[in-house]
Amino acid sequence: MKTFLDADFLLQTDTARELYRRHAAKMPIIDYHCHLDPKLIAQNQPFADMTEVWLGSDHYKWRAMRAGGVPEEYITGNKPPYEKFEKWAETLPYTMRNPLYHWTHLELNRIFGIREILKSTNARSVYDACTAKLQTPEFLPQALMKRLRVEAVGTTDDPADPLVYHREIRESGFPVKVVPTWRPDRAMAIENPQAYNDYILRLEEASGLPILTYTDLLDALQRRHDFFAAEGSNLSDHGLTTFYAEPYTDAGIQSVFLKVRGGKAPSAEEANKFRSAMLYELAVMDSKAGWVQQFHVGVIRNNSTRIFNRFGPDAGCDSIGDAAIAVAMNRFFDRLDREGHLAKTIVYNLNPGDNELMVTNLYNFNDGSVPGKMQYGAAWWFLDQLTGIENQLNTLSAMGLLSRFVGMLTDSRSLLSYPRHEYFRRILCNLIGNDIEKGLLPASEITFVGRMVEDICYYNAKRYFNW
Repeated sequence: MKTFLDADFLLQTDTARELYRRHAAKMPIIDYHCHLDPKLIAQNQPFADMTEVWLGSDHYKWRAMRAGGVPEEYITGNKPPYEKFEKWAETLPYTMRNPLYHWTHLELNRIFGIREILKSTNARSVYDACTAKLQTPEFLPQALMKRLRVEAVGTTDDPADPLVYHREIRESGFPVKVVPTWRPDRAMAIENPQAYNDYILRLEEASGLPILTYTDLLDALQRRHDFFAAEGSNLSDHGLTTFYAEPYTDAGIQSVFLKVRGGKAPSAEEANKFRSAMLYELAVMDSKAGWVQQFHVGVIRNNSTRIFNRFGPDAGCDSIGDAAIAVAMNRFFDRLDREGHLAKTIVYNLNPGDNELMVTNLYNFNDGSVPGKMQYGAAWWFLDQLTGIENQLNTLSAMGLLSRFVGMLTDSRSLLSYPRHEYFRRILCNLIGNDIEKGLLPASEITFVGRMVEDICYYNAKRYFNW
């Protein structure tokens, strides 16, 4: 019987162990998409306690605690920090076979050196030990990133963000590259006129331009895109239900924009045409700037009105969606490709039923200019678990080029999430190692395979993003 979380965790064969130890484990981390707060990194202050760093914004844990019958006051309410942590410790044993069980113990082990299995009976001692370490210089945010061998991260930032903390980080001499990522979702979200017009006021202030027409909106966004580029950004990201590629006219889009600016809600058809126009224009901006564009598709957000009204977005009530995607996806990329405006592209998919669809559609538009130009992104959100990661890797292998994959990311708001890269690397090495030992891949090519593992874990991303 194997021991939980031992040196061979997730590694089933000698070849898998060799690939992990000789190649994957030594690679630095490029976390090219996350939701870390750059203010946290720039100010580099100690965390108050383990609850702040572990539970403060982790809607994965919130969702599990609710499912386990924990009252909301212990999740997002005003209960004392230790009592919230204790409820998580009570919940954790019931998360067995959920990735939270693996992630939690990897983080305790790799970051805090705690090898115990967390449960209610040792919650107090684990909480006290971790909280005490968080007060020491070795556990300050910047020290944690350096100790975990993080080389670069891409945060997620609104076009109206002044990026002052990114500038502080860069000018401080901190060796980890912290790159802002342009996330213009709110510029497309016209379904709520009041919220949209409030956002346009923010964008006017940030850009220094009045936004009275749709053309003004594009001018303001272009100015902010140029600002992001000047601040070191070279990538964008979009959170979408699906792709949008409806036919439209410029005059029609101008009319829809003016309607929303006047406080009237657009029809569903008008909203989709507006999103189609905006998505195209934003993609052209990325292409002209030489950026990488990312698309997160397949989610239905804020499904619980009760939770959304009380806590807002990202509170644990999002789920996998099943919107039609293939036709619009091909139409969108084909227009960009025809016109010479298709940037390097990563698409992350949340619906596992669309794995094969994603790879086959994306690979329509590789053009030989860049290895792996069109990327099927890492297993995301609900799929970021053992089976989901294996399925993503297997689908990419069967229908694309695994060897050109840019690898893993955390997509996390927590500085403690970097062991997810180890989790991915072990799964990757296990899949490839098992193939070699089964005779599905040649053992004589182990040198090439070792380089391929290093590429997937690190070098492909470093080259792709020019970091």
